[in-house]
Amino acid sequence: MPPEPWTPFPSNHNRWRGERQKREVRNAYDVVANRTGETQGTTNRVGSYVYTYCMHDITAEFSVTELAAPVELRVIPRLVVGGKTDIGRVREVNEDKFEFYIPNDEAQLASRGSVFVVCDGMGGHAAGQIASETSAKTFIDAYYQHIGSDPEEAARSAIHVAQRFILNIQATIPQRRGMGTTLEAVAICQDKAIIVHVGDSRIYRVRDAKLERVTHDHSWVQEMVDGGIMSEEAAELHQNRNVLTRCIGHEQDFRPDVFTLDLVPGDTFLLCSDGVTKCASEERISAIMSGGAPSQQAWDLIQVAMMGGGHDNATALIVHISAIDAVT
Repeated sequence: MPPEPWTPFPSNHNRWRGERQKREVRNAYDVVANRTGETQGTTNRVGSYVYTYCMHDITAEFSVTELAAPVELRVIPRLVVGGKTDIGRVREVNEDKFEFYIPNDEAQLASRGSVFVVCDGMGGHAAGQIASETSAKTFIDAYYQHIGSDPEEAARSAIHVAQRFILNIQATIPQRRGMGTTLEAVAICQDKAIIVHVGDSRIYRVRDAKLERVTHDHSWVQEMVDGGIMSEEAAELHQNRNVLTRCIGHEQDFRPDVFTLDLVPGDTFLLCSDGVTKCASEERISAIMSGGAPSQQAWDLIQVAMMGGGHDNATALIVHISAIDAVT
């Protein structure tokens, strides 16, 4: 059998904890394997290898780098990263999760770059925590193991892999039905930033000292605002402000936003859960992002969230592009 999905992802220090979680993920993986098929001539991509199955036997294996078309490494962005998450003052479990992976391998830097992810899980009874952690790790793994040369295509495929994996957990484990998560990702690949977004967590970019929201909330109140039915101020206080229209784990209308932005030296990206944005106005976020290092900015944003009541988990992950160096 291929490696189980809780064996090391690209960031080797992240592993599943607890035998119960391992059993649940094993069961969910079995569903994935059965649905994709382990029959003669079937090919499946798991972990670092593409496996060809023949009645449960591996007849051939190839590394992803052997199958992917080579990509020239033209430039290397220099990154400064800071992040912080907090359980808050009310919740008993932190259902937020942030992950990132910065490769050293030149082939990975050229074709995929570095990836940064924030997820905000939901579902209760630890299901939200499992959904966010599983989705973050699955997205990163699937992004790097995609055999195409286009990083945007790889990102689009990766979030659909995460979606299928969460749906399979729901189908396999009755206690996990209803679990889901938002997902925000930024892949910094050479002189481009690939943005992936589903849910009401957000991604901001700071360029030339100006804060810009680059994602659009997938929520019921945002649809009301877009339709002119509700003001932004009313949306922030509405009883349905936490109702999502799109997220991982919701089978209907799963349409993540995936697009590419140009990078320039000095750009800074903020990925954050709604535990931050519900307590800090964009004016306050802009003021914090205007100075200091990413680590200090992340701590300051979480402190604002806690001072605002800490009613939700809060996470901030900040990526600053200090330079973009040409490869000579």
